[in-house]
Amino acid sequence: MRVLVVEDERGLAAGLEHGLAAEGFVTNIAYDGVDGLWRAVNETHDVIVLDIMLPGLSGYEVLKRLREAGVWTPVLMLTAKDGEYDEADALDLGADDYLAKPFSYVVLVAHLRALLRRGAPARPAVLTADDLTLDPASRRCHRAGREIDLTAREFALLEFLLRHRDEAVSKTDILTHVWDENYDGDANIVEVYIGYLRRKIDVPFDRQSIDTIRGTGYRLRGTGQ
Repeated sequence: MRVLVVEDERGLAAGLEHGLAAEGFVTNIAYDGVDGLWRAVNETHDVIVLDIMLPGLSGYEVLKRLREAGVWTPVLMLTAKDGEYDEADALDLGADDYLAKPFSYVVLVAHLRALLRRGAPARPAVLTADDLTLDPASRRCHRAGREIDLTAREFALLEFLLRHRDEAVSKTDILTHVWDENYDGDANIVEVYIGYLRRKIDVPFDRQSIDTIRGTGYRLRGTGQ
């Protein structure tokens, strides 16, 4: 099995190369994001171990460009950061797994073997409704072939509506999943953001895809104008 390790700490990279070889892996090393991206795109690997803090290009940027290029090799992100937002960002960009430094080498190998068993998916799920598409991995939204720029909150709201396409969802459901269950602000914030979305995904395209359901909430229609 061929593993690409993109890690700028040369001592750690050498240790990974030696240890993975003992486990039967063929390991290639890149010491910066630029070289790592080139090798990931132009060479064949079964899994990629990618550090986040890299010179040249960050691991986040490498991962983003990989997925945009249609490279779906399983990626395990390695980082000295240990926070839920870093993990969430990595997974949203298309990472398959995440491990914070310092890590147990035994656990790393177990994670890699689990990724290899799963294999590379054909592509990440892209959410659609008529000619509207949302790709959670690349964080991109398009309608009628045109890219739409969304804020993080607008993106999260649209993703929730698309995952419940053709279903009526309440303001409470939206607040719980798009904000959080402890949000204690004005519930009308949902209405405000629905308005923002309509002005971006509907009005410029002469569409009316988000319905207001009186007494319930909202529904994003899968088809129709």
